Amino acid sequence: MAQNLLKHLPRVAAMALITLAVVATPRLLAEPTGAPAAAQAGGDERLMAPGEGISYKNLFDILKTGGLMMAPLFACSFITLVFVFERAISLRRGRVIPRPFVKRFLHQVSEGKLDRDSAVALCQESSSPIAEVFGAVSKKWGRPSVELEQTVIDAGERVSVGLRRYIRLFNTVATMSPLMGLTGTVFGMIRLFNAIATADAMGRTELLAGGISEALLTTAAGLLIAMPALCFYMFFVGRVERLLAEVDSLGQELVGLISAEALHDDRLAKSRKSRPAAA
Repeated sequence: MAQNLLKHLPRVAAMALITLAVVATPRLLAEPTGAPAAAQAGGDERLMAPGEGISYKNLFDILKTGGLMMAPLFACSFITLVFVFERAISLRRGRVIPRPFVKRFLHQVSEGKLDRDSAVALCQESSSPIAEVFGAVSKKWGRPSVELEQTVIDAGERVSVGLRRYIRLFNTVATMSPLMGLTGTVFGMIRLFNAIATADAMGRTELLAGGISEALLTTAAGLLIAMPALCFYMFFVGRVERLLAEVDSLGQELVGLISAEALHDDRLAKSRKSRPAAA
């Protein structure tokens, strides 16, 4: 059930983004309520009196204040959260390299309790990446060690494709979010100065300060999204490299048990032990 959920998670995330876009777009396209709009209306603003309390903004107000570029930034943050959850589950060591399966499989092979067909069948019953590598090596049971080592490398490359899935997305978000934030800031500054130029705002520094703070909101949002995304990218890349190194090490251990050289040495050792008994 968990694997089916992970398989359909990108599709669910896309549907959720479409739903959010349908709900949020009309509000984002509405006239902003910040300082530039006030300047266009004639600059009729007043300072908040001490007894009026502090006003708070909800999520849609913040998105609308930041401008249209806040929508893709919000989408980037949502996508990052979704795929952090997906990768955290998919890259668990117990899922990639289940310890009970590995110990049981290697023990049975070393004890001679498995042959080629039974080893392949046992690997096919498990859906873990290490079982895929073991299965590919077991299909060439008794071949020279050089050939089996190349099989480990090839199977490891196939496994790495699945382990590295969606990881580049974090790097893309970390790269694009600051650029989108800066673009939103530029658009906001252009809109602000156009509003001030067409309004009687000479000497109204509060309009300029308020407009600049709203324009810089997208830059701050882009940086706040990019920094965690970059951290998650480096974290998951490191985890994938460690898992692949362990998969390769276990694959080489299996090669040392079922290669032609290992089987030949094992037969010689058994024949030497049986000679004194026969004498």
